[in-house]
Amino acid sequence: MKRIRMTMAQALVKFLENQYVSLDGHEEKFIEGIYSIFGHGCCLGLGEALRPGKSLLTVYQGHNEQGMANAAIAYAKEHNRRKILPCLSSIGPGACNMLTAAATATINRLPLLLLAADAFACRQPDPVLQQLEHSHSPSISVNDAFRPLCKFFDTITRPEQIISSAMHAMRVLSSMADTGAVCLSLPQDVQGEAYDYPEDFFMKRVHEIQRVAPLPAQLSRLAQAISQSSRPLIIAGGGLRYSEAHAVFQAFIDEFSIPFAETQSGKGLVSGYHPLNLGGIGVTGTLAANTVAAKADFVLAIGTRLNDFVTASKSLFSPSVKMAALNICSLDAIKNNALPIIADARLTLETLTLGLNLRQQAGTRTNPARASYHREVAALQKTWQAEVTRLYAASNVPPAEAPEKRDGLSQTRVLGILQDSLPPEAIIVAASGSLPGDLQRLWKTRSQNTYHVEYGFSCMGYEVSGAFGAKLAHPGKEVYAFVGDGAYVLLHSELLTSLQERLKINIILFDNSGFQCIDNLQKAQGLESYACQFQYRNSASGTLTGKDIPINFAMQAAGYGCQTWQVDSEDQLALALKEAKKSEVSTLIDIKVSRKTMTAGYASWWRVGSPEISDSHAVGQAYQELQAKIPTLPDF
Repeated sequence: MKRIRMTMAQALVKFLENQYVSLDGHEEKFIEGIYSIFGHGCCLGLGEALRPGKSLLTVYQGHNEQGMANAAIAYAKEHNRRKILPCLSSIGPGACNMLTAAATATINRLPLLLLAADAFACRQPDPVLQQLEHSHSPSISVNDAFRPLCKFFDTITRPEQIISSAMHAMRVLSSMADTGAVCLSLPQDVQGEAYDYPEDFFMKRVHEIQRVAPLPAQLSRLAQAISQSSRPLIIAGGGLRYSEAHAVFQAFIDEFSIPFAETQSGKGLVSGYHPLNLGGIGVTGTLAANTVAAKADFVLAIGTRLNDFVTASKSLFSPSVKMAALNICSLDAIKNNALPIIADARLTLETLTLGLNLRQQAGTRTNPARASYHREVAALQKTWQAEVTRLYAASNVPPAEAPEKRDGLSQTRVLGILQDSLPPEAIIVAASGSLPGDLQRLWKTRSQNTYHVEYGFSCMGYEVSGAFGAKLAHPGKEVYAFVGDGAYVLLHSELLTSLQERLKINIILFDNSGFQCIDNLQKAQGLESYACQFQYRNSASGTLTGKDIPINFAMQAAGYGCQTWQVDSEDQLALALKEAKKSEVSTLIDIKVSRKTMTAGYASWWRVGSPEISDSHAVGQAYQELQAKIPTLPDF
């Protein structure tokens, strides 16, 4: 076998350049670029291998390691997991900055390749700059913190080890059932060490994505459950998107007239205006969806993790409900005591459609009670639409209801204006605070795959970097990051990358002076407002209850080179949105929003950790309410 002598870093880059994926006969390149902040431990080994003219990969300059990894997650999501953007960091703090993103990727079942530089494998110069030492084990490094966060992890201590580890990395990254973050820890000396690599290691590799068929017995039981149900409900999750089952799913619900509710990842598969679309479900769900869910006799959950927000901490459904879970991942398919169907969503729906039609032709009709059920669903839809209209038109709440409010627009009114003003094909990105709840309840998608909300980890700071990742995936589309002032302050570094790459993103910044979502949670559990507002410290009381800090986010972003506006009226917002569409550079609209003008819950409950002992009567009452609720909840 012919061999090629090169460094480990050179071999890894050449290997990555030749990875492809294929689904349904459509082949595409898996890796076209790499995101990096060059620093100690990576600028020489992999830096040399990636230099212009030597590598085919486009190198993007990151400005915060978590930010660039967040962007890579969004990039993978926008490509339905068919493309990835590896992220390269320096050792120590650079690598550790990617830990949060690793968890975000794994929780959301999205592929993310992290190439984290490490200290010397030979240990001759130990301890080196940025190296963490353990007295009980010299083999431990900060990169070991990636182990519980990743689906695959390895430290490459010899150059030839990259051969097997790179193959395993691709196995996980291209898997529909077992994907997530992958971390290769790369000691800086090993990156530069040479080895005679077999030429076949660099051959073009096509990773075939196989659609797994459902077992006939499971499919038969599922068809029977749907046929016999009088009040069926489908929960549409992100797995439908990654299976590219949009058209098949819509044809299925139309054929059998089954209403459906959306998770955050499943929103946007079918138009928000579809008559069977009940909107978001669970803690951040609509009144229509949660009312239907509470009375459903059969629930089919497709491609969802069924987390506590979807199930309202397992309080949403009737104790007698029957549930089935269609998921390519067995971990998700067995949740909530559901009938597990471990298979591809699109292939299963296609097969299920044929099976249900054959049942009807054979005389096994659907339950006649469905007619009244459909009338009830239509009435709930009409009532909910009236509530959406009211919230979208709402001005500031009266001072008696929220005496701490600031002057400005209401948050729901701003969303109503955005709903009417943004292009139907524009992608919106959000992740944290009260905005994901408001969006899941109120926002109606008009085009497929235009709703991008990271709510598996609800990672503050994902918004701006995620918007850049989405734009990198779709350069021809307008991308809008919906972000609160708290999350923007936390992380907005990749705004600079968007300017550097001339890839325009639009930041819609909701400035309500603090972490109002958490302030609401505190108050709902009997606590007084504490350390959630962006206020000066009160010199008299010693607490953070002074005047609001007047932050001009528009001026800050303008310093980067963005086109910006600061608005506090509808006319100013409308003009800013109009001008932002014309801009050729990234934009930021700093909207002054009144506090407590977001939506509240609708027919749902969320279990939180109320203290068992407190000198506050209100806190004690919240704990007693929790204890009364727990016995009514299912154990699995």
